[in-house]
Amino acid sequence: MSTRQRHALIAQAVRDAGSATVLELAALTGASEMTIRRDLDALAAQGVLERFRGGASTLLLRGEEPPFALRAREAVEAKRRIAAAVCALIADGESVLLDSGTTCLEVARLLRERPVTVMPLSLPAVHVLGDAPGPATLLVPGGQPRATEGALTGPLALASISALRFDTAVLGCCGLSAADGLTAYDLDDATVKKAAIAAARRTVVATDSGKLGRTAFARVAPATSLHALVTDTDAPAEELAAFEAAGTAVTSV
Repeated sequence: MSTRQRHALIAQAVRDAGSATVLELAALTGASEMTIRRDLDALAAQGVLERFRGGASTLLLRGEEPPFALRAREAVEAKRRIAAAVCALIADGESVLLDSGTTCLEVARLLRERPVTVMPLSLPAVHVLGDAPGPATLLVPGGQPRATEGALTGPLALASISALRFDTAVLGCCGLSAADGLTAYDLDDATVKKAAIAAARRTVVATDSGKLGRTAFARVAPATSLHALVTDTDAPAEELAAFEAAGTAVTSV
């Protein structure tokens, strides 16, 4: 098990249980207690969890969005497969509105090599698309970045979105279910996602299976407004069938 995989497993275990001891995490990962202590110190320094003597506890309140640093470690390979499948749906020459989040950041890494026009709604994606010159055309929106996340929100972000019309909006999500549709933890984020849907001819949702069947605080859009869903093969079959029944094209990778 690599350090990245071990950190992801530790972070998920602490998040799911609320807290875990060094002994429990050592048994879970097969690593030594000394290694686990170093792992916990590193994860605490990144704001992923809170250290206490002999273990660690989650920093998340019930219903709170996990921090970007934690989500970036989760389902990494699945997110890369999802990103590749999303890019396969986008034709050369398209204009793309790209949402914030870790899965959409993987999409940005692939789109920078394509002859497309992209307006990303997060600072990390702006940096990815801007740092490596390529055939992609970058449009930089306005907006106020959310702390630790870099997602652009507020009146300037909304004005940037409403001033243009896009072929495709690629959205991430905090929760997605056939019953409650697309949902977000943050009200400002939900408002940006709604504007993105309104500004695009087609809406593609890119999310790992961990978000399927979950509902977050703020409702963005019903399942019937989503044209395509790209997820991984661990997604609940009943949810995928319900989305297909609602008219959403589903791709599992």
